[in-house]
Amino acid sequence: FIVGVTMVTTYEQEKDVRLAPGESYALGPYEFRFDNIVQADGPNYTSDKGIITVRQDNNVIAVLNPEKRVYRVQSQPMTEAAIDAGLTRDLYVSLGEPLGSDNAWSVRLYYKPFIRWIWLGAVFMALGGLFGAMDPRYRVAKLASKVERAAGPLAAKVT
Repeated sequence: FIVGVTMVTTYEQEKDVRLAPGESYALGPYEFRFDNIVQADGPNYTSDKGIITVRQDNNVIAVLNPEKRVYRVQSQPMTEAAIDAGLTRDLYVSLGEPLGSDNAWSVRLYYKPFIRWIWLGAVFMALGGLFGAMDPRYRVAKLASKVERAAGPLAAKVT
Protein backbone atom coordinates (compact mmCIF):
# COMPACT_ATOMS: atom_id res chain seq x y z
CA PHE A 1 0.00 0.00 0.00
CA ILE A 2 2.72 2.46 0.98
CA VAL A 3 4.80 1.68 -2.11
CA GLY A 4 1.74 2.24 -4.31
CA VAL A 5 0.85 5.57 -2.72
CA THR A 6 4.44 6.77 -2.86
CA MET A 7 4.92 5.80 -6.50
CA VAL A 8 1.60 7.27 -7.64
CA THR A 9 2.06 10.59 -5.87
CA THR A 10 5.67 10.89 -7.01
CA TYR A 11 5.44 9.79 -10.64
CA GLU A 12 1.85 10.27 -11.84
CA GLN A 13 1.37 12.62 -14.77
CA GLU A 14 -1.74 14.32 -16.08
CA LYS A 15 -2.13 16.65 -19.02
CA ASP A 16 -4.94 18.40 -20.89
CA VAL A 17 -3.99 18.73 -24.55
CA ARG A 18 -5.51 19.79 -27.84
CA LEU A 19 -5.22 17.01 -30.40
CA ALA A 20 -6.42 16.76 -33.98
CA PRO A 21 -6.46 13.47 -35.90
CA GLY A 22 -2.90 12.36 -36.63
CA GLU A 23 -1.34 14.34 -33.78
CA SER A 24 0.31 12.76 -30.77
CA TYR A 25 1.51 13.71 -27.31
CA ALA A 26 4.17 12.06 -25.12
CA LEU A 27 3.32 11.56 -21.47
CA GLY A 28 5.73 9.59 -19.31
CA PRO A 29 7.20 6.74 -21.35
CA TYR A 30 4.09 6.59 -23.56
CA GLU A 31 3.03 8.31 -26.76
CA PHE A 32 -0.71 8.93 -27.18
CA ARG A 33 -1.73 9.30 -30.84
CA PHE A 34 -5.17 10.71 -31.62
CA ASP A 35 -6.23 8.71 -34.67
CA ASN A 36 -9.83 9.73 -35.26
CA ILE A 37 -13.33 10.40 -33.96
CA VAL A 38 -16.21 8.21 -35.10
CA GLN A 39 -19.92 8.45 -34.47
CA ALA A 40 -21.38 5.53 -32.52
CA ASP A 41 -24.86 4.59 -31.37
CA GLY A 42 -25.55 2.75 -28.14
CA PRO A 43 -28.78 1.31 -26.81
CA ASN A 44 -29.93 4.66 -25.39
CA TYR A 45 -27.28 7.17 -26.46
CA THR A 46 -25.26 8.54 -29.34
CA SER A 47 -21.58 9.24 -28.93
CA ASP A 48 -18.42 10.64 -30.38
CA LYS A 49 -15.92 7.84 -29.90
CA GLY A 50 -12.22 8.63 -29.93
CA ILE A 51 -9.62 6.24 -31.27
CA ILE A 52 -6.33 6.77 -29.47
CA THR A 53 -3.33 4.50 -29.97
CA VAL A 54 -0.84 4.26 -27.12
CA ARG A 55 2.74 3.34 -27.97
CA GLN A 56 5.86 2.68 -25.96
CA ASP A 57 9.16 2.35 -27.82
CA ASN A 58 7.25 2.16 -31.14
CA ASN A 59 5.25 -0.85 -29.89
CA VAL A 60 1.48 -0.53 -29.67
CA ILE A 61 0.48 -0.98 -26.03
CA ALA A 62 -3.25 -0.29 -26.34
CA VAL A 63 -5.96 1.26 -28.46
CA LEU A 64 -8.23 3.30 -26.19
CA ASN A 65 -11.74 4.45 -27.05
CA PRO A 66 -12.95 7.28 -24.81
CA GLU A 67 -16.44 8.54 -25.55
CA LYS A 68 -18.48 11.69 -25.25
CA ARG A 69 -22.02 10.34 -24.91
CA VAL A 70 -25.36 12.12 -25.16
CA TYR A 71 -28.21 10.12 -23.69
CA ARG A 72 -31.49 10.44 -25.56
CA VAL A 73 -33.67 10.88 -22.48
CA GLN A 74 -31.56 13.46 -20.63
CA SER A 75 -29.82 15.23 -23.51
CA GLN A 76 -26.89 15.68 -21.14
CA PRO A 77 -23.35 14.96 -22.38
CA MET A 78 -21.42 12.42 -20.32
CA THR A 79 -17.76 11.49 -20.61
CA GLU A 80 -16.72 7.83 -20.63
CA ALA A 81 -13.02 7.49 -19.95
CA ALA A 82 -10.99 4.71 -21.52
CA ILE A 83 -8.63 2.86 -19.19
CA ASP A 84 -5.80 0.48 -19.93
CA ALA A 85 -5.06 -1.18 -16.60
CA GLY A 86 -1.95 -3.08 -15.67
CA LEU A 87 -0.15 -4.27 -12.56
CA THR A 88 2.54 -1.60 -12.84
CA ARG A 89 0.54 1.27 -14.36
CA ASP A 90 -2.84 2.54 -15.51
CA LEU A 91 -3.39 4.77 -18.54
CA TYR A 92 -6.56 6.88 -18.71
CA VAL A 93 -7.86 8.96 -21.61
CA SER A 94 -10.99 11.10 -21.63
CA LEU A 95 -12.47 13.37 -24.27
CA GLY A 96 -13.32 16.96 -23.53
CA GLU A 97 -15.02 19.18 -26.08
CA PRO A 98 -14.47 19.66 -29.81
CA LEU A 99 -12.18 22.64 -30.43
CA GLY A 100 -12.54 23.81 -33.99
CA SER A 101 -13.01 23.09 -37.62
CA ASP A 102 -9.96 20.80 -37.95
CA ASN A 103 -11.72 18.09 -35.87
CA ALA A 104 -9.45 18.83 -32.88
CA TRP A 105 -10.59 17.84 -29.40
CA SER A 106 -9.63 18.61 -25.86
CA VAL A 107 -8.16 15.37 -24.49
CA ARG A 108 -7.13 14.61 -20.92
CA LEU A 109 -4.32 12.07 -20.53
CA TYR A 110 -3.31 10.33 -17.30
CA TYR A 111 -0.36 8.08 -16.49
CA LYS A 112 -0.59 6.54 -13.01
CA PRO A 113 2.19 4.09 -12.13
CA PHE A 114 1.52 1.43 -9.47
CA ILE A 115 -2.06 2.56 -8.77
CA ARG A 116 -3.15 -1.11 -8.47
CA TRP A 117 -0.65 -1.61 -5.67
CA ILE A 118 -2.77 0.62 -3.43
CA TRP A 119 -5.72 -1.77 -3.81
CA LEU A 120 -3.51 -4.85 -3.50
CA GLY A 121 -2.01 -3.43 -0.32
CA ALA A 122 -5.47 -2.97 1.17
CA VAL A 123 -6.40 -6.54 0.20
CA PHE A 124 -3.23 -7.90 1.82
CA MET A 125 -3.93 -5.90 5.00
CA ALA A 126 -7.48 -7.27 5.16
CA LEU A 127 -6.24 -10.84 4.60
CA GLY A 128 -3.58 -10.36 7.29
CA GLY A 129 -6.24 -9.22 9.75
CA LEU A 130 -8.46 -12.16 8.84
CA PHE A 131 -5.64 -14.70 9.22
CA GLY A 132 -4.60 -13.08 12.51
CA ALA A 133 -8.14 -13.34 13.86
CA MET A 134 -8.31 -16.99 12.80
CA ASP A 135 -5.02 -17.91 14.52
CA PRO A 136 -5.73 -20.75 16.99
CA ARG A 137 -3.12 -19.41 19.43
CA TYR A 138 -5.20 -16.25 19.83
CA ARG A 139 -8.32 -18.27 20.62
CA VAL A 140 -6.49 -20.51 23.14
CA ALA A 141 -5.09 -17.46 24.93
CA LYS A 142 -8.54 -15.89 24.98
CA LEU A 143 -10.08 -19.10 26.35
CA ALA A 144 -7.40 -19.31 29.07
CA SER A 145 -8.09 -15.70 30.00
CA LYS A 146 -11.81 -16.46 30.36
CA VAL A 147 -11.06 -19.48 32.58
CA GLU A 148 -8.77 -17.40 34.81
CA ARG A 149 -11.42 -14.68 35.19
CA ALA A 150 -14.14 -17.22 35.93
CA ALA A 151 -12.02 -18.95 38.58
CA GLY A 152 -10.57 -15.69 39.92
CA PRO A 153 -11.60 -15.68 43.63
CA LEU A 154 -11.37 -19.46 43.89
CA ALA A 155 -7.91 -19.58 42.32
CA ALA A 156 -6.67 -16.90 44.71
CA LYS A 157 -7.71 -18.97 47.79
CA VAL A 158 -6.04 -22.14 46.46
CA THR A 159 -2.66 -20.53 46.06
